[in-house]
Amino acid sequence: MNMQTSSLTIGAVAKRVGVAIDTIRYYEREGLLPEPQRRASGYRSYGEGTVAQLRFIRRAKELGFTLEEIRELLALSADRQRGVKAVKQRAQQRLAAVEQRIAELQRVRGGLAQLVASCPGHGKPEECPILRALSDTGVKP
Repeated sequence: MNMQTSSLTIGAVAKRVGVAIDTIRYYEREGLLPEPQRRASGYRSYGEGTVAQLRFIRRAKELGFTLEEIRELLALSADRQRGVKAVKQRAQQRLAAVEQRIAELQRVRGGLAQLVASCPGHGKPEECPILRALSDTGVKP
């Protein structure tokens, strides 16, 4: 996935992809990006393949994939035998995790809505249902 067709600086790559320079260096250290070529001056030199790979990583992160899962997706993208099937399985797993998190957030939302509705917004702090619930002296949401 890393085709070096042009010579870009780390700053130019970061700007094109919309990530910080430190993020690119971090992904290199983590093995998500290959070590870049170096110019005679010692500066890193990147190609369009790196830009594409960084966009892939950024989009995968936006969908909630962990760096380890992204590493797997990158490897699977080059696997002609089982790549697509395995990628779909990883995406299904991520979707299930997202749906579980949404259900959890809906439960939290319901409990918080109950607390907000039960609080008059005035009076003594020790009588506040929100503070009682948070201090564990009242009923839990």
